[in-house]
Amino acid sequence: MPAPARGVDAVPAPDRARDAGDRALTSRPTGVSVPAPFLVVLSTLSVQSGAGLAVRVIDRAGPLVTVWLRLAFGAVMLAVVRPAWRSDVRAWRTAILFGVILAGLNGTFYVAIGRIPLAAAVTFEFWGPLAVAVAGSRRRLDLVWVALAAGGILTLAGSRVATHDVLGVGFALAAGAFWALYILVGTRLTRAWPDGRGLGVAMLTGGVLTAIPAIVTGGHWLLDPWVLGAGVLVALFNSVIPYTLELAAMRRVPPGVFGVLTSLDPAWAALIGLVFLGQALTVPEFVAIGMVIVASAGTSLAHARLHPMPDDPLVVAD
Repeated sequence: MPAPARGVDAVPAPDRARDAGDRALTSRPTGVSVPAPFLVVLSTLSVQSGAGLAVRVIDRAGPLVTVWLRLAFGAVMLAVVRPAWRSDVRAWRTAILFGVILAGLNGTFYVAIGRIPLAAAVTFEFWGPLAVAVAGSRRRLDLVWVALAAGGILTLAGSRVATHDVLGVGFALAAGAFWALYILVGTRLTRAWPDGRGLGVAMLTGGVLTAIPAIVTGGHWLLDPWVLGAGVLVALFNSVIPYTLELAAMRRVPPGVFGVLTSLDPAWAALIGLVFLGQALTVPEFVAIGMVIVASAGTSLAHARLHPMPDDPLVVAD
């Protein structure tokens, strides 16, 4: 999943979040200094660990139940941390629109990881943020990154189609489209809700939209203690923890470094998939994922030179 707080130019690549990532959560500084790159790595591991756990929930309760649990519990957690209230109607409209996008992003991604390996799904959806990052660019180097990413995605798609995972590939690509919308509308969300409270409204909207489909397709699982407990952890790993860590990191880490570290999402997804889910990939698939990682990192570094970030003190968020 699948991020607004990063900015379109600062980070053309992820999850998230759906994953996500809705990275607009802000916090009160505590003054405890921590290396910013370490926070970004921890955030990425949190997101992919949450996605790996989500696969287990999907296997038992289905993708729509999993989406609802993530959004609903995430909304509750954010409401506790930062209750939202504004009188600006346009701000509420933006938050609600972002919630619709969150529902689509999480829904398509969770259907995808229920059918194809986690690393493959994460790689496929990268086309969305990459497209946003290079849209309208006239630089030849950006065309090189696009061609490299396209080659990797096509190579990976070919291997997945050959194993009859067409539907999973399609949903992962659809998640990429929602990811692009997520970034574009997310920038509006951070302007309308500078304190980050709009994210809770958005997640609540997504939870409302997915509630009926979740109940219809697997309502009885909402009474299962294991499913509910796992849903809480998925929301924690994919929402509260990464949003808090990444926001703290973005106050200090250069955009290029941030982009490169988050571009490693497919690699972490491959590791989580292999170790915890037993999802082995072929050599051509690893090469294809590497192509997308390089393209994403290259795009991040190139755009960071055009959009430098001010140097602010780094603090760990509450």
